[in-house]
Amino acid sequence: MRWLEHRVPPPLVALLIAIAMGAAAFVVAPLAAPRVWRIGVAALLVAAGLACAVAGVLAFRRAGANLDPHRIDNGEVLVTEGAFRYTRNPMYLGIALVLLGYAVYLIRSVDFLGPLAFVAYITRFQILPEERAMARKFGARYAAYARAVRRWI
Repeated sequence: MRWLEHRVPPPLVALLIAIAMGAAAFVVAPLAAPRVWRIGVAALLVAAGLACAVAGVLAFRRAGANLDPHRIDNGEVLVTEGAFRYTRNPMYLGIALVLLGYAVYLIRSVDFLGPLAFVAYITRFQILPEERAMARKFGARYAAYARAVRRWI
């Protein structure tokens, strides 16, 4: 399955998962949850996810780093500032939080598998190849960063 590595753009993966989550609304009964609670928590998760993703993009732009997830070997800069001080993958974490917010909004038990599927797929087919590329390019500097900062949270 190496052929899938860094081939499908992460936003497309998230969109496909979100579509599947939405489709589940037609098949699976919702859990009992007050509408106000559900919408409030969903809004907080989506806002946190968007903030996290935007913070990652801004840190990349400030550092002049490569934002193209298909060209993982083109990275010239190891970004460790901003959101990258807390997570090695703020943009992917942001997307996962948005999907979690969507799952809370839909409030079907099966929809909570969506963010987990995203995390599993992105870890295997995007993050691990990126980490191998960064380890080759930045060596001990990346190894020290990876030891100090968690992959997700």
